[in-house]
Amino acid sequence: MSYLDPIDWIHRFEPGELEVHHLHQSKRCLLDLIGVAAAATRTELAGIAARYVRTQHGGGRPLLFTPGSASETGAALHGAWLIDAFDAHDGQVLTKGHAGVAVLPGLLAHAETERLSGHEFLGLLTLGYEVATRAGIALHATACDYHTSGAWNAIAVAALSSKLLDLDRRRLHEAMGIAEFYGPRSQMMRCIDHPTMVKDGSGWGAMGGVAASLLARDGFTGAPAVTVLDEAVADIWNDLGRRWYLHEQYFKAYPVCRWAQPAVESILSLRNSIGHSGRIARIDVHTFHEGACLATANPATTEAAQYSLPWPVACAAASGRVDAASVTRLLADPDLKALARRVHVHRHDDYDAKFPAERWAHATVTLDDGRVLASGPCEARGNPTNPFSDTEIETKYRQLTEPVLGKRADPLLEIVMTLEQRPASDLLPWLGAAE
Repeated sequence: MSYLDPIDWIHRFEPGELEVHHLHQSKRCLLDLIGVAAAATRTELAGIAARYVRTQHGGGRPLLFTPGSASETGAALHGAWLIDAFDAHDGQVLTKGHAGVAVLPGLLAHAETERLSGHEFLGLLTLGYEVATRAGIALHATACDYHTSGAWNAIAVAALSSKLLDLDRRRLHEAMGIAEFYGPRSQMMRCIDHPTMVKDGSGWGAMGGVAASLLARDGFTGAPAVTVLDEAVADIWNDLGRRWYLHEQYFKAYPVCRWAQPAVESILSLRNSIGHSGRIARIDVHTFHEGACLATANPATTEAAQYSLPWPVACAAASGRVDAASVTRLLADPDLKALARRVHVHRHDDYDAKFPAERWAHATVTLDDGRVLASGPCEARGNPTNPFSDTEIETKYRQLTEPVLGKRADPLLEIVMTLEQRPASDLLPWLGAAE
């Protein structure tokens, strides 16, 4: 079998020549990320992130939906921290993590982005998804423990940053090697067991990827990128340009961990039969091991709410909704807290066997009169097998952006969805601080 050289493929990739049939999906991903970023500006993490990069990463690059500026590395760090602060961004099942959260901020961090056509902007965004997804799958295949997304999406940011900086093949490889070595090999399950603002490591991943390209440009060495070039992962990279992982990302319906969302769907399927949530004596959720690890019943912070399964299940049972309010201002609601304590989570062997390619859950709800309501097996919505329509993507975008951006939401939507016909400079001013 002949093997493709991933470094060569990335170096030769022409973003302005990306086939037209990929552009629409790239715009859907971009729109979704923008919506999540806008909503995230109202989190506590967002304020801390902005203060940090403005004081510690001084420079002239604008911050995503936030006043002030920072260096290229600071802008990337802030943007990925921001998107990661509101856990509603896209992901991919085999990576058990997220690409776009780092790829978009890495792309926006460079002044060179301002000279791109819209088609080239979308092409580089797509390249980021292709490299990040493969790097994530490769790291899971070769590492003995489970690392956060920042460990591998740093490699993708280095690749697209190197393209923006027009680095030659050797420096591109050095950049990817630097990013691989310095990428945050942080423990994913620790932030599940102890949810805090470190989240999924993508802020550090985006920053590391941008830094790697700048270092490589100046002659700093770091190759080889073994996650990319090792023979053991050659099959993961060998279909570059033939299998497009851009089309294998999922979109989230709710701002909580993907692992909790099958359980939410199982409760929503019973919602009409439950009636008033005060009638619920007990909820039993059966799901895969990783989902069962989201065990915090009464989260005190936004981060803990996003990494909880009982909490969004209680929100769904009580109101039929899991939205921004569910992970922010409703955390002190006494009725929701009491209901979440009546949620019991169990591992299910069959669902364990299907993870990570598939994530399933089912639930039973015991009412105060002794009746038991049972759902069927449920998956999260928004997978490639049960995708969101364009209308659903736009509805989510509006729900997230309109409270923050107001009248800016509609023209920004129009610009994103026609971006391949415009210069990227049409988009960039709209991503500045909200008025």
